Amino acid sequence: MSTMQCDVVSVKESLYSGTVTMLIAKGAGGELGIMPGHAPLVTLLKPGAIRVLLENGTEELIYVSGGVLEVQPHVVTVLADTAVRAENLDEAAILEARKNAEQLLANQKSDVDTAAALASLSEISAQLDTIRKMKNRAL
Repeated sequence: MSTMQCDVVSVKESLYSGTVTMLIAKGAGGELGIMPGHAPLVTLLKPGAIRVLLENGTEELIYVSGGVLEVQPHVVTVLADTAVRAENLDEAAILEARKNAEQLLANQKSDVDTAAALASLSEISAQLDTIRKMKNRAL
């Protein structure tokens, strides 16, 4: 089975570094499946789950808030703004943040308030989607 080096890093830490058989992420143009030998590529990442498929058949699920994906034939690098392993996401805190963002949206006073609330809701939605994927994978 062919593999490639994969590094997932955020501003704060390295979340994964090792060999993988495939990486799946949400790029600016849609979902991307990256396998060894993929054509070189650089794209912006949308908030969401990155699936890292390991040689032993297991999968790592990492939430990224955005960032950059760089692909070389035998190396794939994710430079994330913020990254958290799916199992470390706090669902209760995320639901509370969604409630606060919805209240901010309802009580908006300017276009800036609206944009901030919508951006926050988009990221919260991606976090909740990552948690759902993790729970479904465990079943």
